[in-house]
Amino acid sequence: MHIVYFVVPCFNEEEALSETNRRLLIKLGQLVDSGRADEKSRILYVDDGSRDRTWDIIMGFHSECASVCGLKLAHNAGHQNALLAGLMTAREYADCAISLDADLQDDIEVIDEFIDQYNRGCEVVYGVRNKRETDTFFKRVTAQGFYKVMKHLGVDIIYNHADYRLMGKSALDALRDYKEVNLFLRGIVPLIGYKSGIVYYNRSERQAGESKYPFKKMISFALDGITSFSVKPLRIISNLGILISFLSIIGILYALISYLAGVAVPGWTAIVASIWLLGGIQLLCIGVVGGYIGKIYSEVKSRPRYNIEEFID
Repeated sequence: MHIVYFVVPCFNEEEALSETNRRLLIKLGQLVDSGRADEKSRILYVDDGSRDRTWDIIMGFHSECASVCGLKLAHNAGHQNALLAGLMTAREYADCAISLDADLQDDIEVIDEFIDQYNRGCEVVYGVRNKRETDTFFKRVTAQGFYKVMKHLGVDIIYNHADYRLMGKSALDALRDYKEVNLFLRGIVPLIGYKSGIVYYNRSERQAGESKYPFKKMISFALDGITSFSVKPLRIISNLGILISFLSIIGILYALISYLAGVAVPGWTAIVASIWLLGGIQLLCIGVVGGYIGKIYSEVKSRPRYNIEEFID
């Protein structure tokens, strides 16, 4: 039997944690009873600098049940960093770790299949959504568009997979060697290699509380993923510059021919439109290049991705 750790990042989840803990304890008990998990298996909650009673609730769970442990970060490090902190902590104790969100929208009943595939030699098992009927139309379209754009840019990413996955000891050891400050685990984990599997599931509605990924944060997360794993936007800028230069030459020739033919008509519309167009394109290109330079700046500083304030085991 394997020691299995559930790694659950939490940020202001006081409304959802009671139901989450109840269901996870039931699932952990089922895994132990079926022989899929050892009695030393644990639920590891990671408090990502919550401003509510999340940590107090986690400590209460621990005092009531030895199967629950907690990790408190010194400040809000972000979901990906909190998840990494939990995985690296679980790596010291577990044979495999399963990451999942605190709202339990991901179907925990398929965890049995995760472990079965792990037993068949898969070091990484991805949870992939069957459909997105619970999403709003806008979120469904933007999410599917994000995965398609990432694929088009050459990023090896699992379609409709978020952060619901199992990682074995070897995969966790390999993940430790990836030192990126700008974390995008959905892109990093496929790079690790090893034999992998996929488990399909249906995602349910959030039971309590509010989503911790509003539109602004979703956009920021998507941009982080693109700029962390692909330089194609820079190549697109280069190609765009070549195209505009070519069109500019044609425009100059046309203007010169018109002038020599005596049919040139002075006007502001074409001039103003071209200035605004080229100015906008230039600012866009500078912004994209600046985004990459900002990434380099963050990586060069090599600041810690998270600081652990307290660990209860």
